[in-house]
Amino acid sequence: MTQSELYPLGLRIAGRKVVVIGGGKVGTRRVHGLLAAGASVTLISLETTADLADLAAEGSITWHQRGFESGDLAGAWLVQTATGVAEVDAAVTQEAEAHQIISVNAAEAEKSTAWVPAVARFDGVTVAAFGGGDPRRGMALRDAIQDQLTEGKLPTAAVRKAQEKLAGTVALVGGGPGAEDLITVRGQRLLYAADVVVTDRLGPRALLQHLHPGVEVIDVGKGPSNHPVPQDQINQILVDQAKLGKRVVRLKGGDPYVFGRGGEELDFCVANGVEVEVVPGVSSAIAVPALAGIPVTHRGVSTSFTVITGHIAVSEITGGRDHTVVILMGVASLAESAANLAAGSRGADCPIAIIEDGYGQGQRITRSTLGDVAKVAAEIGVKAPAVIVIGDVVNERNKEEESNE
Repeated sequence: MTQSELYPLGLRIAGRKVVVIGGGKVGTRRVHGLLAAGASVTLISLETTADLADLAAEGSITWHQRGFESGDLAGAWLVQTATGVAEVDAAVTQEAEAHQIISVNAAEAEKSTAWVPAVARFDGVTVAAFGGGDPRRGMALRDAIQDQLTEGKLPTAAVRKAQEKLAGTVALVGGGPGAEDLITVRGQRLLYAADVVVTDRLGPRALLQHLHPGVEVIDVGKGPSNHPVPQDQINQILVDQAKLGKRVVRLKGGDPYVFGRGGEELDFCVANGVEVEVVPGVSSAIAVPALAGIPVTHRGVSTSFTVITGHIAVSEITGGRDHTVVILMGVASLAESAANLAAGSRGADCPIAIIEDGYGQGQRITRSTLGDVAKVAAEIGVKAPAVIVIGDVVNERNKEEESNE
């Protein structure tokens, strides 16, 4: 068989019998792919991988622990043989041919009636890449296509008929601290498959330029003391757009459930009968300190941490300098929060760091102490957005730098 003779098909084999001969690495990959497609898998092999043995033990596949015998293909729609023994694979292929069963021969592709492609999937789209008999070639092509799909560089938006009335959905996607490569793979896939994107000010806005031209972007970003679109109106926008049959992505900075009001948005969608999912994001409470070389926990220095909003001045946090405190949205109340914490067990000399505009163009890191930080912040003009970290972990980067001198 040559590449030009292929007639590509997408097989729907859910609930249909497929026989796999051989329980090695190739057979294991084949079985997992078949199970993902919903096939009823029968495995025939004297030995098998621990992975396949576990699947057999739990009843996910039927395993006949023996060699291939004539008649094993009865009732099968498809057979895949990968024993590593040419004579056995040839016998399986010949029997499949005699019974007009589609077969895949891993040892000798030219004797197969079907080839297994390298597959890329994205938002219901499946792309199969054949390498002309060279699996590595097909895999390389598949990987390149998958990257293009994930980055939104290929046209995957659904073309819907006007009369179709599809149920809309909402995805609350945590975009991370702002860097476009810190969003999760799932979050990025949903974003590029969206019909409508409702975006925040602090999310990875650079990703918006990769959206298809037909995607509607609704900016509901909030700034300090500036909320042009109230939360109840944002909630209503999500529901209204979904009820038009659109796939809506609420692109949020950080994580939807870390001071992101994701819980409120989810509750409103559910109350209005809209299907909604939450995609976690990398929280700035952890990522931004890490950017400054500050681990929020560190063995022998800090074994716990608290994340707290600074909308209202922090009055008291239990523990001492070995309990890290991370304050989000706390620039306006910084002086009062620092004074309150300095008066407690942490003391005025407790280290503090302010990381402004983490991962942004205005990124700046300032280190001080609880006793001096108010004066320092006023002198340099600290501005939001900023993440404030308090505790001995703040000095960990300084120790590293000193050791390298």
